[in-house]
Amino acid sequence: KKKMSQKKFNPYAEFPQFSRQEIRQYEAEFKKYNSQKNGFLDLQELKYMMEKLGHPQTHVALKEMIKEVDEDLDEKISLREFFLIFSKAAKGELKSKGLAELAKTVDVEKEGVGGAKNFFQAKIQEQGNAKKFEDEIKKEQEQKKKEKAEASKRKADFKAKAKMFQ
Repeated sequence: KKKMSQKKFNPYAEFPQFSRQEIRQYEAEFKKYNSQKNGFLDLQELKYMMEKLGHPQTHVALKEMIKEVDEDLDEKISLREFFLIFSKAAKGELKSKGLAELAKTVDVEKEGVGGAKNFFQAKIQEQGNAKKFEDEIKKEQEQKKKEKAEASKRKADFKAKAKMFQ
């Protein structure tokens, strides 16, 4: 099960400056790139996100981005810390160029949710190299399915043979 901090994060209460539409968009972006589904963006997930959004970063820059909003010093970005990026951007408080680029890229006010969706789809299509990465993941998933099916078949065959000896 997930380990939560003392209290559950409520973006509507903690970040009243954002509209419900903005909060939903930021949450969707966070979930989209949280490939481990653990409630945090680690260095690799942040790297992938920045590449997909057209703003690739160096390893050092990614670490600086995390450090700037990492309140609990766990070296990853929680959903609350993800919201801090946009909150600090609105106040002009971001030091990291990468975080500023990220905040500008996810602009719900300018694009609207539908526009933001189209914008991200266009950004993804621009990233031809990222397609290769996605294809590799799909192949790995297909291979795992195939291996699982083969294992199930071997197990069924074994059970059928075992019945002959009963």
